[in-house]
Amino acid sequence: MSSSSSSLYRRLHGLFNLPRSSATKPIKTNPSPPSSTAVPKKPTAAAASSSPGSPLTLERRLQKLVNKFIKNSDSDRFRARHGIYDSTVRRLAVHKRFSMIEDIIEAQKKYEDIRDEGFAIRLIMLYGKAGMFTHARKLFDELPELNCERTVKSFNALLASCVNSKEFDQVETIFWDVPEKVSIEPNVISYNIVINAYCEMDALDKAFLFFNDMEKNGMEPDLVTFNTLLAAFYRKGQFLDGENMWNMLESKNMAPNLISYNARLRGMVQENKIQEGIGLLAEMEEKGIKPDVSSFNAMIKGFCEDGNLEEAKKWYYKSKENEATPNRSTYRALLPLLCEQGDSDMALELCKEAIDNRVVINVAEVQRVVDGLVKVSKIEEAEELVKLCNSNNYLNFKLELPQTST
Repeated sequence: MSSSSSSLYRRLHGLFNLPRSSATKPIKTNPSPPSSTAVPKKPTAAAASSSPGSPLTLERRLQKLVNKFIKNSDSDRFRARHGIYDSTVRRLAVHKRFSMIEDIIEAQKKYEDIRDEGFAIRLIMLYGKAGMFTHARKLFDELPELNCERTVKSFNALLASCVNSKEFDQVETIFWDVPEKVSIEPNVISYNIVINAYCEMDALDKAFLFFNDMEKNGMEPDLVTFNTLLAAFYRKGQFLDGENMWNMLESKNMAPNLISYNARLRGMVQENKIQEGIGLLAEMEEKGIKPDVSSFNAMIKGFCEDGNLEEAKKWYYKSKENEATPNRSTYRALLPLLCEQGDSDMALELCKEAIDNRVVINVAEVQRVVDGLVKVSKIEEAEELVKLCNSNNYLNFKLELPQTST
């Protein structure tokens, strides 16, 4: 390797292995070294407990958030802000502060709003999103005492909370037992929630039996019912069952929508029926259903798995022409094949695009692109990619320069 190339390698090696700040700022040095007798000061207990990342500081910050939330709840306008309820409960759930979530939701019971079933449903669903199904059930049972009439809507919220809490084993019991106790008749949405629960459990036989029971009980399935089962059958590789469900959908004179078509398209690609998938896309366009990024990703993934990079690239550019913004799945499908087949230029292009769009892709995939650029002596391009990642705070991880002989 030439001396100029060696110099570039050393420069890039420094960029990869120095802390982010030192790649952009000069390092300040002390002209007089510290005394050998100097002992570094240890932080005091008070200082340690008040540091931004300490558990005690987090606890205080979250408790302050809860106190402020409860105080603000006195405002009618605040109680109408669904988004702040969702985001606050989500934040507390991430930190596993379930008692604080209970404090917030229980504080809402004193307001007249609790007599409105819509408000009560919001609270039941918040418990479900936090994975606190026992609390959701308790609130549902308390509604009559709170002068709130229970209908199939709050029953469906209870079912949905059960699914959101991953308490799948309780869903069917609730479906059969609760309506009988409280004189509520389940509706199509109720059945759809249970069918979805079985699909999430990969218990597709039970999901289909429940679908049949739905029809036996005089309940007509809707497009959501079919889409749930279509997605599950195709995803699990039960292609013929998916096709039978598709035929049943059409026999009821229902028009498949984008969700239906995307489920079938993924099923076709999974069965290596890529040409049929292309025909399905043409059918979608004939019927005025515009493909989205998921539609194009199915095709890109299929051709990538076949090792057909040219076709995969073609569908990538088609997605751009159709204003279907690439997402993480797009990059995850394309980048490995681009690196494998040595198309470092397009791999770099996609990495830059992902960074610009703030789409987080796997660190290993970015590393592989860097390795590929270095391998073909595109040192400055590799350096550019590293700087771009660092300047955008894109990766909380140090990429490493591949070992090379000089």
